[in-house]
Amino acid sequence: EVQLVESGGGLVQPGGSLRLSCLASGFSFSTNTLKWVRQAPGKGLEWVATINPGSGSTNYADFVKGRFTISRDNARNTLYLQMNNLKPEDTAVYYCTFWTTRGRGTQVTVSS
Repeated sequence: EVQLVESGGGLVQPGGSLRLSCLASGFSFSTNTLKWVRQAPGKGLEWVATINPGSGSTNYADFVKGRFTISRDNARNTLYLQMNNLKPEDTAVYYCTFWTTRGRGTQVTVSS
């Protein structure tokens, strides 16, 4: 059974940083593409970033380029999202995803 467990969210002031983690199990972590998506209050799911296996190439949504970094530790079956220079509009529940499966998410709130 595929399981994804996100952590690391919280309340942060604008301009602050957070590092999200996603512990994965139940599939071959190192050989699969993984993504972070988010859902802001009252809105649909929004793609944030992707990381591919092998080379570890990455892609980002325009609204996070230069601020967020997706990475993976294959030895720990863990996906990360380093978020810097956070803005109030980044407030959302963040999910890691594997194909159509996602975890329960972790809440990120950016507010002064």
